[in-house]
Amino acid sequence: MSGARQPDRETIYDAYVIDEDRRVIGVVSLRDLLLAPPGARIEDVMRREVVTVSADAPRDEAATLIEQYDLIGLPVINGGGKLVGVVTADDAIDVIEQKTTDTFQKQAALAFGRRDRGGPVVVNVLEARITTLWRLRIVWLVLLVFGNILSGFGIAAFEDMIAANVALVFFLPLLIASGGNAGSQASTLMVRALATGDVTLRDYARLIGREAVVAAMLGATMAVAVSLIGLLRAGPEIALVVAAAMVAIVVIGSLIGMPLPFILSRFGGDPATSSAPLVTSMADVVGVLVYLGIAAAVLDVA
Repeated sequence: MSGARQPDRETIYDAYVIDEDRRVIGVVSLRDLLLAPPGARIEDVMRREVVTVSADAPRDEAATLIEQYDLIGLPVINGGGKLVGVVTADDAIDVIEQKTTDTFQKQAALAFGRRDRGGPVVVNVLEARITTLWRLRIVWLVLLVFGNILSGFGIAAFEDMIAANVALVFFLPLLIASGGNAGSQASTLMVRALATGDVTLRDYARLIGREAVVAAMLGATMAVAVSLIGLLRAGPEIALVVAAAMVAIVVIGSLIGMPLPFILSRFGGDPATSSAPLVTSMADVVGVLVYLGIAAAVLDVA
């Protein structure tokens, strides 16, 4: 057996032991070598459980393995199991940083970058032209503007009730923002969990139930605070409407935001594109209808 030579590598903390056919059979750290008794054989010092990655695997897979097993280096093998190189932790950090950047940009609905030889090239915001920044942002914003028109239609449908209960308008921004924020939080958590491999599509049913319970608890807690304001400002009927709407809107917003990454993954899309603006716009439209619908039901009875 022999050690794989790496005179030009970024790290020499680990040495990979190979056989006559260059197949990896073990790994030994520099510390183990220094502390080994004189005359000890490499096969007695080395660890035989070696994590490897295929040369044909995506860069993300290598980065994930390094992060998962807290490795300094990761041996790369070809189809025949022979050692062809080593990926270092520094390389993995670069990949993770690029992936994180892409994810944040997609979540913000910013289509930064272009495809160049199969990989994304990120636009430098400081150096980009004004027209480039406008072009990359305008499509999403225009689409979301037309989507938010639905909120206006919902408000128009309840004009008479709003005119008779003007206090409802005071709470409208508060409630709608709460639904969008809850949905964005849920979406971000799921995008992160899918990206790190903490969850898979098979976990969807379990997670949707947990999210509903958590969202209900969050909504109920927020409802207590906002109902006190409603009670002081407009009386018990409005307080009841605001409290019930807060619970419903937070739950609905969360149940909009959480499944989107799973749905996109299921159909081969990028979970990160279930961006915060998209989730927020959807939650806004539904929130307006839910709030005013509850108000109509409660105040008509009252």
